[in-house]
Amino acid sequence: MRIVVSGTHASGKSTLVSDFALRHPGFTVLPDPFDLIDEMWDGPSAAMFASQLRIAADRLEPGRDAGDVIAERGPLDFLAYLVALGETTGSVPSPELLERCAEITAAALRHVDLLVVLPLTAADPIDVGEDEDPELRSAMDDALLELIDDPDLVGTNLVVEDVVGTPEERLALLEALASERGASQTRS
Repeated sequence: MRIVVSGTHASGKSTLVSDFALRHPGFTVLPDPFDLIDEMWDGPSAAMFASQLRIAADRLEPGRDAGDVIAERGPLDFLAYLVALGETTGSVPSPELLERCAEITAAALRHVDLLVVLPLTAADPIDVGEDEDPELRSAMDDALLELIDDPDLVGTNLVVEDVVGTPEERLALLEALASERGASQTRS
């Protein structure tokens, strides 16, 4: 089973992935691609997000990390960041870059069984400081929620679920979804 946990920064992804991995040690955890890039960035940029998108997509390819995998972030996250970057800075990535990133994202998502999205909600707020760029955070959340409804990106077979609530409620829902999805794969 291949699970991707998506959401804007400071939305609870790391906590959910860590909590899930502690209870399901058979899953390989793929960390946030930001932790895997070597370059030092002055701030958010199209190049930075495109680099992370490529890492997120490449690691979902068949034959990599065989077995059960849970990934913190997928390529859809970084496509959403590219869209949000244009909205928040006025520096819109080129149409060619956006098109190529959308193609890479769609191809990678064909290898995912469950996409868990952690939307920002007023009921379960995670407070962040100005250093977390709240404007970009909010714009990315909006872009991600629009992109998950695009069948050209997510296809028609990928199970996409919004997961909200306390950390404990999110974990319980993820476990139920993974169990249900795993049972349906066994029956196929």
